[in-house]
Amino acid sequence: MLQDPQLRLDIKSGELHDERGRMFDPAARRWSEAQPGRPGEPVSAAHALRWLQRESGMPLRTPVAVIGTRTPTASQAVAAETLGRLLAEHGVTVLCGGRSGVMEEVCRGVAQAGGLSIGLLPDDEPEAANPYVTVPLATGIGVARNALIARAARCLVAIGGGYGTLSEIAFALQFKRPVFLLDGAPAVDGALECADAEAALDAVARVILAL
Repeated sequence: MLQDPQLRLDIKSGELHDERGRMFDPAARRWSEAQPGRPGEPVSAAHALRWLQRESGMPLRTPVAVIGTRTPTASQAVAAETLGRLLAEHGVTVLCGGRSGVMEEVCRGVAQAGGLSIGLLPDDEPEAANPYVTVPLATGIGVARNALIARAARCLVAIGGGYGTLSEIAFALQFKRPVFLLDGAPAVDGALECADAEAALDAVARVILAL
């Protein structure tokens, strides 16, 4: 389990601090030195992410990719839908392959929360997208689009999956993108397993907040 980052958020001043007294600069996307002992309420990484994306006025637009199997089990489908909803509720743009299975379930969750999903399709036409994708992009390059997903995302969450998912994980790690694994995703050295969708959200929040 990841260690609690011990963040403090002062809503009135709009300042986010960590346990070392550093302050997060949303514009520069980095932590800078500040005076220790600043005011604020203790918050989780996910809470801080929601503040950043919805209340700071300077949300980070880099998408987070959710990848996985086209034939999910019931638990994998629930995990994908839940994760999509959580990411959208926290103001995160979701990137996926735009088709069926985990891709459709995560887009369903995003749509339920009124969020934004982008589907990078392997097909020539956007009509191949699942009905929940907000922005379908028909690349026409087949499975080569796996590399685009891995490159474009700030980090990736894999739910189940086979060789296609494994290729995306490999591309992501090669591009030095953090990868998080849920519910039967292929185990790969360098990727971090998460217990559930909430844990994956926490891991994503830490990446976006540079913790």
